[in-house]
Order: sequence, then C-alpha cells, then structure tokens
Amino acid sequence: MSIYSKPIPTILRELGLRLRHARLKANLTQQALADTASVSLKTVANAEDGQNVSLETLLWLLRGVGRLDDIESMLADDGPSPVELAKRQGKVRQRASGNRGKGGGGKSSSDDWQW
Repeated sequence: MSIYSKPIPTILRELGLRLRHARLKANLTQQALADTASVSLKTVANAEDGQNVSLETLLWLLRGVGRLDDIESMLADDGPSPVELAKRQGKVRQRASGNRGKGGGGKSSSDDWQW
C-alpha cells in the first residue's frame, strides 16, 4: 500500500511505532529519551502513540535515539537533471512555474478554494 493512500493519522502511528522501536533498540527508557531530547515524558509518550508533535520535537527525538541522519535521506539533494541543466545554461532556478494547465499560472479561482 502506497504511503500516499494512507491517512495522516495512520502515518503518524507508524512513525510513533518506529520511534518506539528505535528507542528500545538504543536501550533507552522513555524518561531517558525525554531527558536527552529536552522534552517531557508526556511528549515522548505522545509521539510514540502517533499523536501529532512538532517537527522540531521530532528532530530532537530522532537525535536522542541516534537516528537524526535518517532525515538526510529524506532531504537528499538529487540536483537538476542533465536536461534541466542544459535549459538553465548555468542559471539557478529562482521560482516555481505553478500549474500552468489549471486556471492560468497556478492561480485558483475562489470557487475552487475549500477548507
């Protein structure tokens, strides 16, 4: 099943389980991780339960279990393709083009906007 088809709460629960597994693999109690990450015990428990925590908190927790380098692969800089490099002729891209096929230049009408 693709991660795109999973609801966000399901993904959060999976991340919580993986964080718990990493904590146990590092042989840390929840309190020890909380102390290392400078967060509360309740925050660690919430994260492991799949509750929403801030990105900053997640980074502190990952650092606490020695897995902060996992973020590196998520943010890997693939760089531009050879075709893109040829189009740019050495220039650095400054902005996105938007969705040109939908409503002119990526702007949506107020009729399309929803909560």
